[in-house]
Amino acid sequence: MKFYKNFFLLPSIFYLLTTVLIGCSTLSDNKGAANPSLLEPQAILKFSDIPIPAGLKSLPDQSYSFESSGVRVGVLKYRGKNNPDQIVNFYKEQMPMYNWNLVNIVEYGQRLLNFERDNETCIITMEPKWNSIILTVSLGPKSQSVPKKAKSPVK
Repeated sequence: MKFYKNFFLLPSIFYLLTTVLIGCSTLSDNKGAANPSLLEPQAILKFSDIPIPAGLKSLPDQSYSFESSGVRVGVLKYRGKNNPDQIVNFYKEQMPMYNWNLVNIVEYGQRLLNFERDNETCIITMEPKWNSIILTVSLGPKSQSVPKKAKSPVK
């Protein structure tokens, strides 16, 4: 009889311990975040003054950037499963910290955020793709407006 008790007791204890340990390892870790719905910027940025939300993966084969003599041009693409509303709020909060001014937001399936500053423009586009988002950051110089010549009156 003692043999049967040990035979069933040992596997039962093993099963219980395994279940408890597996259950503990799948608990989420918030690390004390005050508001888990807010996005944080990534640590490594292609352009130091354009933040990218954490959780987005770079698509280097679809991106390019160029910088020479103070002129910067780039199209950087990222993919992730972030919430589009959170991304819009992220850029509305973060970009002014880098001296970017929000010009407008356009929503029509895609979301477009236009920012500008002294001599540059930055357009951020979010396009839904299946169950993820493609984020495109386009940076370039502002077009120089040429003052129109006044037409001389006809005499």
